[in-house]
Amino acid sequence: MSDQTPTPQPAPTTDNSGNLQELLQRVPPANLRAEQALLGAILTNNKAYESVSDFLHPSHFADAVNAHLYEMITRRIERSGGKGSVDIITMQGDFEASPILAAAGGAEYVAKLLNAMVGIVNARDYGKVIHDCWVRRQLIGIGTDIVNNAHGARPDLDGPEQISASEEALFNLATDKGQEGGFLVFFHALKKALDIADQAYQHTGDIVGLTSGLRDFDKKTGGLHPSDLLILAGRPAMGKTALATKIAFSAAQSLLREAEEKGEPPRGSVAIFSLEMSAEQLATRILSEQAEVSGERIRRGDIGPKEFDRFVRVATELQRLPLHIDDTPAISLSAMRTRCRRLARTHGLSLVVVDYLQLMRPAVGTRPDSRVQEISMITQGLKAIAKELDVPVIALSQLSRQVESRDDKRPMLSDLRESGSIEQDADAVMFVYRDEYYLQQRKPKEASFPGADKYQIALEEWQRKMSLVHNKAELILEKQRHGPTGTIHLYFEGEFTRFGDLDTFHE
Repeated sequence: MSDQTPTPQPAPTTDNSGNLQELLQRVPPANLRAEQALLGAILTNNKAYESVSDFLHPSHFADAVNAHLYEMITRRIERSGGKGSVDIITMQGDFEASPILAAAGGAEYVAKLLNAMVGIVNARDYGKVIHDCWVRRQLIGIGTDIVNNAHGARPDLDGPEQISASEEALFNLATDKGQEGGFLVFFHALKKALDIADQAYQHTGDIVGLTSGLRDFDKKTGGLHPSDLLILAGRPAMGKTALATKIAFSAAQSLLREAEEKGEPPRGSVAIFSLEMSAEQLATRILSEQAEVSGERIRRGDIGPKEFDRFVRVATELQRLPLHIDDTPAISLSAMRTRCRRLARTHGLSLVVVDYLQLMRPAVGTRPDSRVQEISMITQGLKAIAKELDVPVIALSQLSRQVESRDDKRPMLSDLRESGSIEQDADAVMFVYRDEYYLQQRKPKEASFPGADKYQIALEEWQRKMSLVHNKAELILEKQRHGPTGTIHLYFEGEFTRFGDLDTFHE
């Protein structure tokens, strides 16, 4: 294998003319012998294809003829389902009908491939060499673009945008997405769809995606699914942040638990972009919920020795969670995308929570004409992040004041503030609603009644209604692109800003 690797290039000289001459003479990394040997091995024994099919694509080949042959062979093997033999005999008709192969020599070239084959034992090693050369070629292309753009080839991109574009290209390459962006052969898409269906079929529980920590929500949605944008909206004081924090915390717990069962570090993490609250305030909220110590008492220092010990013990347990908080105010979409890519590259990324989208700014360099267009750009960008990183993104959103003018204050899709594109871009739209909050404001006042008896009757009726909605909340799933809609009843404990399944807690 040592003679199959690309020959290292000598270091450039210090003379400027020498540097230019050497750069002109450089040939992009490629190993045609390895490509031919691998193709010959696959045609001889299809098991060689199994050893490279998980990472090697036609676009990785440097030679266009070899790339074309690999794609032809791949299609035949995939169609046969591994049951038939794909070799030079069974593919003779395909070879003869290929003008690309005919231009390269036809049957003589195929015979050359068989002569280059040295056995299927080293097939994966040859595939790695081919892939490594492709990575190096991509790096050269990215580096060239960086230099050219910095010299002004793209005057429409300022410095920060060039950095973002470069990081995106490097991230795609690092995650083996550099060959994406064009058409996808249908059987590849179909195979992926079948894999997802098989995973759901084999799963013993109700959750296929990442758990939200809310049983009834997971039953209705199947959990949080990659590439989905979920909007969680509500009026102030409804508990949007508390509910989103609950979901993020539960997802991080699930990732840690799964890693501990396998005896390895977590392969994913949860990112919270808290544009309204500081990281310390968010951490205090989580600690308050888990330690069952009121956040208000924590801020005042009004806690006893036993409660403080419980507070410290819970904090020690929580510090192992794969949970990351960014509290940059008014963060731009481009900065958020860049930080998500970095986190995905260094720790893995499984969920992104944004609190909340109206506090964000669009990508640097964009100048939307109106607030509606600005919000539209932000929601489109969040959906793009979900698709690019293949993770669910939960974005919190405010609602317009028109909710307050109705007798029934349960939100509707038309209440989403500033842009209908929020509804359009989202895969799911959810509203959190607490009737107790509004009923609390309608407590009868004695001065409003002519007599004590009437006041007492009104007060008792109010207390009866309050008992029916006490510590209860509704999660209204108004839109779900891939499933049913409906209302999910939840438990809410204001003292600890804690949400949970309705039958889990006792009043």
